[in-house]
Amino acid sequence: MDSIDPTATTAEKDKRMSETASEGQTTSPLRYKRVLLKISGEALMGDGSYGIDMKTAEAIASDVAAAVKGGAELCLVIGGGNIFRGVSGAAQGMERASADYMGMLATVMNALAMQTALEGQGLDTRVLSAIPMMTVCEPYIRRRAIRHMEKGRVVIFAAGTGNPFFTTDTAAALRAAEMGCDALMKGTQVDGVYTADPKKDATAEHLPSLSYMDVLAKDLRVMDASAVSLMRENSIPILVFSIHTRGGLHHVLQGQGKHTVISEHKTT
Repeated sequence: MDSIDPTATTAEKDKRMSETASEGQTTSPLRYKRVLLKISGEALMGDGSYGIDMKTAEAIASDVAAAVKGGAELCLVIGGGNIFRGVSGAAQGMERASADYMGMLATVMNALAMQTALEGQGLDTRVLSAIPMMTVCEPYIRRRAIRHMEKGRVVIFAAGTGNPFFTTDTAAALRAAEMGCDALMKGTQVDGVYTADPKKDATAEHLPSLSYMDVLAKDLRVMDASAVSLMRENSIPILVFSIHTRGGLHHVLQGQGKHTVISEHKTT
């Protein structure tokens, strides 16, 4: 360890001590290098009941930045439920297809907000939309998206699949398969899958591992059935963790921290 110059200013000493502490930390290798992070639109609301809380977006962006600086290649899909949800619109009498298209536009708004937060962390970020809107973002082209990730850029996929009747969960699963991801990470309000809602049932038990069939047969609603089936067909594990645990994203990428792994076979 290098000694600290006694003639240095207090600020210089503090900076050097911080750097020395960082150098002393052991860094575990990443178990998952290229991943897709799926975040619900509601996760961006913070303590509000509607819209985007930029402080919450910035906190999530900070975790993404730590993961990228640790060597991960990340892409994101963000829901639009904090602004508009197609299913809710259809339930109120709106044509389902039109309601879903409005929901897709909401995901573009969230993607642009997250892009701002990520760039505030010094990350090169690109938003690719399944619905072309050239004045605000790039159109989704698979090879272009892969190239962006290979260059170390964070890619945010917006507008779902570009088709009505498909959820952003399905869009996330589709993009994870197209990008050749090692895992799909589902950032939720709780740190994994439980036997019951842990916010309502104190006896709920955390499940560290599940099989795809467990999720489908028990209708656990971690993600919709089509998304889980697509992950199963492509042998891509689903990692469920809390998006609000600071540093949790990087820990899960290392195979650490509290989370649930959903794969072909449940591990004991």
